[in-house]
Amino acid sequence: MARQKPAPRIRQHPEVRAYMTPLPYTIGPKRYLAEAVRTMRDKRVRHLPVLDGGRIVGMLSQRDILIIESLPGVDPKEVQVEEAMVQDVFTVRPETPVGEAIETMMDRKLGSAIVADGDRVLGVFTTIDALRALHALLERSR
Repeated sequence: MARQKPAPRIRQHPEVRAYMTPLPYTIGPKRYLAEAVRTMRDKRVRHLPVLDGGRIVGMLSQRDILIIESLPGVDPKEVQVEEAMVQDVFTVRPETPVGEAIETMMDRKLGSAIVADGDRVLGVFTTIDALRALHALLERSR
């Protein structure tokens, strides 16, 4: 008796690509926090993937900057991004189901994920993007 192939899984959740912020602003690890602060303020973003030679090496968030700036005697013009960034970044592929990304973000208490294809950064998926996904789901259920 021939075995049947399992039926393809139906994705019940939208993919991260539908809600991510595409083409995010990035920064290099040797840049200074003052530049990161300006970029975040001017571009109205809270997360900057950190790239070194096109390779993902970290994530810098507004929160990371606030922590460093709160230390006595710290001058953001003298502190490099690599000293403040998180090195253990959470990356997802664009086809990752939103629910899966959100579960990991909740478990690890993360505010963002880098959406990537290998080392190529395609976007950033943040808690705000997760809220947009939730809002869309609630709107559909009306």
